[in-house]
Amino acid sequence: MVRKLLPSQSLVDENTFLVYGIKHHNMKVFDILRREAIYLWYYSDIQLRQIFWYWVLGIVLGSAISVFAKKWIHRAAEILGQKIPGIVALVFASALGIASPLCMYGTIPICAAFSKKGVKDDFLAAFMMSSILLNPQLIVYSAALGPKILAVRIASCFLCGIIAGLLVKMYCRKGKSYFDFSGFSNLRDNDTDKNLFLRYLKNVFRNIRATGFWFLLGIFLSAVFQRYVPEDLMGRIFGGSNAWGVLMAATVGVPLYVCGGGTIPLLLDWLANGMSAGSAAAFMITGPATKITNLGALKIALGVKNFALYVLFVMAFSFATGILVNVIL
Repeated sequence: MVRKLLPSQSLVDENTFLVYGIKHHNMKVFDILRREAIYLWYYSDIQLRQIFWYWVLGIVLGSAISVFAKKWIHRAAEILGQKIPGIVALVFASALGIASPLCMYGTIPICAAFSKKGVKDDFLAAFMMSSILLNPQLIVYSAALGPKILAVRIASCFLCGIIAGLLVKMYCRKGKSYFDFSGFSNLRDNDTDKNLFLRYLKNVFRNIRATGFWFLLGIFLSAVFQRYVPEDLMGRIFGGSNAWGVLMAATVGVPLYVCGGGTIPLLLDWLANGMSAGSAAAFMITGPATKITNLGALKIALGVKNFALYVLFVMAFSFATGILVNVIL
């Protein structure tokens, strides 16, 4: 004999089943999210252990140079720019630009001051170009990528500064001026505390504030790439010695580059998954050279026409460098 359920009993059973199904679904979603969070934490922890001390060392050394050697570097640049002619001056300018710890909004007022004292535009272009691309802190960060990539980065940035200076020298042959520094006032020096130790500590904390968030974001994005992007995809896009991979890396560097320290974890992961040295070199040139904050300052100093020439030069140089690096290495 089959027992008939009353309508109310049937409704209760259906509701119970529905509630159970929702709870089961929610538990399943929670388990998936928990599992993915564990994976992301695991990959982030691995990346952090690999490059954390490079970041710390970069801040320690970068702040030391900024506090104790910055004025000497800029004074040397001013003297050399006034007294040494030709390509030799551009070699010194590019080297001093790399040694300078200032960001772009600090470099341009310094160059404006140099210009007022008679330093030529070609020297300023070499100094500014290499300063945009590299600084002591970023050199230490980049050591995490291995000696080969570090050497490529230093050499390409140094050469980029020299070539930029030579091109500006050609541009200025007819008495033209490449820069317009009228929109920039004197640089405000933050390192003014009379106590040297406190001055150094304040600089360290400023560096941590400026780079810490982007460094951690880079770690997280690297973990996301490791977890969700197929391992061979980076090799297919950026790998080998083909020109397409270099061009893609140079193009990707434009929107993706926010902070030097933040891109190191990404590059570390991409190189491990097949990115070529040439593609990495192209990315490391277009990234800082077209960083949005740098472009804003440069647009003011260059004007529309010269700004367009600057962007064209950066893309052409990064592409040529990437191809050459792939041929050599």
